[in-house]
Amino acid sequence: MRTTFNRLRAVKDSLPHGSMDSIATELGITGEEVRAYFNGEGNADYHMEAGPEGGIVEFSNTRILEAALRRAWEAQNAL
Repeated sequence: MRTTFNRLRAVKDSLPHGSMDSIATELGITGEEVRAYFNGEGNADYHMEAGPEGGIVEFSNTRILEAALRRAWEAQNAL
């Protein structure tokens, strides 16, 4: 899967408060690992290269992103 770094940050910004820790708990990783994922800090699950909108991000593992997108969607569609 490929996207831009700006779109990855938009997903992060759309998450409700506390989502980073709940994603970490769900996936059995630390909250710091989730935060690093969205900040582009040396994550082995994706590769970044120069390009438009902050650069191109290519994912080898999308489990954090999938959990984040699910939470963002649930927050947006909650009534």
